[in-house]
Amino acid sequence: MKTRPLALPLALAAVLALAAPLPAMAFDLGSLTNQLSGALGTAQAPAQQAAQPNSAGQGGGASSGVVNAAVAALSNGEVDQGLKTALSRGADIAVKELGRENGFYGNAKWRIPLPPAIEKASGLMRMAGMGAQADQLDLAINRAAEAAVPEAKTLLVDAVKSMSVQDAKGILTGGDEAATDYFKRKTEAPLTQKFLPIVAKATDKVGLAQTYNRFAGQAAQFGLVKADQASIQQYVTQEALNRLYQAIGEQEKAIRTDPVGTGSKLLSKVFGAALGR
Repeated sequence: MKTRPLALPLALAAVLALAAPLPAMAFDLGSLTNQLSGALGTAQAPAQQAAQPNSAGQGGGASSGVVNAAVAALSNGEVDQGLKTALSRGADIAVKELGRENGFYGNAKWRIPLPPAIEKASGLMRMAGMGAQADQLDLAINRAAEAAVPEAKTLLVDAVKSMSVQDAKGILTGGDEAATDYFKRKTEAPLTQKFLPIVAKATDKVGLAQTYNRFAGQAAQFGLVKADQASIQQYVTQEALNRLYQAIGEQEKAIRTDPVGTGSKLLSKVFGAALGR
């Protein structure tokens, strides 16, 4: 008699839920259990290793006295307009890069991997004939992220518009990712709410995602799955946001490192001052 297609996904779910011992199968389910148990709560998703802010603050080795004097010479209008221009540019480029077809799925740098519990067991899943389901989920979570990211543009633009002169000066002298941190403070919570239903729509059709959601939440209650991995929707939303802010951070660093290269006299003047030039 043929095995029903959902037999192994349900076995996978049972492991996640700390259910009773699984029945013997045509391959070593004990190995699958061990792999999943090792993955739960211990594996780190690659994209969570986002670049950390530069504690040194200023680039180019300029002394704080020179930097402070150069920044103090700028008018409030220059600082305000310069920072708003830089933030708008960085956010726009990041959204365009990620919020398109293959912005995630077709780019190894930004691609979102399967949740750690599934990724760790993917070899045995393929041996058991579940490779197609894993591939389907892999595609679905990345397409979901690509669909969600464009929704960030309005909130990012609003965050720029609401920025005060004090915010702008703090960002200008606050280190390589001060602007990115500002975006996170202002937009992470509302973006999470915007992303979740979009991600859910794209992943709810995938059987393996439904199985994972059904039982990973229960495992999370025992601390075996991290809270942000308790459902596919939560996992993909957080991973998409991590990558979006990382992409914005890279644009910010590029402007700070080479303001002249932006082709903007205003950005050259404002960020040049932050470098003590």
